[in-house]
Order: sequence, then structure tokens, then C-alpha cells
Amino acid sequence: MRELRETILRQGQCVGDSIVKVDMFLNHRLDTRLMFAMGRELADYFGKDKPDIVLTVEASGIALALAAAHFLDDIPVVFAKKSPAANQSADMLTAVAHSFTHGNDNALRVDRRYLPAGSRVLVVDDFLADGEASRALISIVEQAGCTLVGVGIAVEKGFQPGGRKLREAGVNLKSLAIVTSIQDGRIQLADDD
Repeated sequence: MRELRETILRQGQCVGDSIVKVDMFLNHRLDTRLMFAMGRELADYFGKDKPDIVLTVEASGIALALAAAHFLDDIPVVFAKKSPAANQSADMLTAVAHSFTHGNDNALRVDRRYLPAGSRVLVVDDFLADGEASRALISIVEQAGCTLVGVGIAVEKGFQPGGRKLREAGVNLKSLAIVTSIQDGRIQLADDD
């Protein structure tokens, strides 16, 4: 997606040779125009698969999931919570995901009622590195007896194994921008497909 690629090159920052900071427009401060353009792009790509629900992880995946769901005829968004709470159902679907960015494990939780069996689910997230969050969400989709229609990602770090592993597993993966490397403090991106 040209607009996202240009924004990454203009505003993205590198931390060492493995961390891409896009918090100025994607996951701390949100560029709403860009967010809705990305949501439309994901909806255009996955619309033919007729998802019923968009599933994401709190917190930084919610904005993109909401934008995509809006352009998919305002379907519901469900987000997996990372922390237990006293008001959560006893019937929670769970899967563990290791966070590359934060360096910790998160037990992702979704109330089974929010993913009715037989639903067609689109997983959406802001970032894909090792693929742990996506695989955990896919596990939750499977536990719920739902059908995964695909995974939509804003920024994929193509030099890490997450995208490759998902594609090899047969997952319909759409990444709007793919970072191929960080060289001399500069972000390198794959060409648009």
C-alpha cells in the first residue's frame, strides 16, 4: 500500500537492526486518515471471503480492526484481552503469545460467546514479527469452532519468520507493507505487489 509505505519511510524509526518504531502514526498516535485507508484496503482484499467477525489483540490492533470492520459492512470486532479480570466469563478461550516487542508472554483471552461456532473470522493486527500473536488468535478461532478467512496486517517484518510461517501453513495473509531489513539505520521496504 503506497500511502502506508511512504508514511513508514517518512516517519518510521529504527531501534537497532530489528525494531521498527511506527508509534507516531500506527499504534500510539493514530493517523486516522491512514488508518481508514488501511481498513478499506483490508476490506477490499478480504471482502470476497465474507467474514462475520474481525478478531484482534488489545490494544494496538483495535483501531485497524475497527476500520476494516467498518468497510466490511460494520461487522463486529472482538479483541483478545491480555489480562484476567474479575468480570470475565468462566468460559474463556485462551492461547499464549510471546511478544517480540515487550519480551514477555501474554495469555490472550476471548469469551467463547463472542465467537459463535461457525462464524467466519478475519484476524487483524498492526504488526507481524515472529507471528506469535497471529498464531494465538488463529488457535482461538479454531477452539471456537470458527473458520479463519485470513490474517490482515499493517506492517510485516519480512526479515523475521512470522509471515513465512503463516504462508507456509496455508494462511491467507495480506500485509499492507513489508519491511525487508534495516540497513545503516534506514528502513527497507518490499515493493508493492
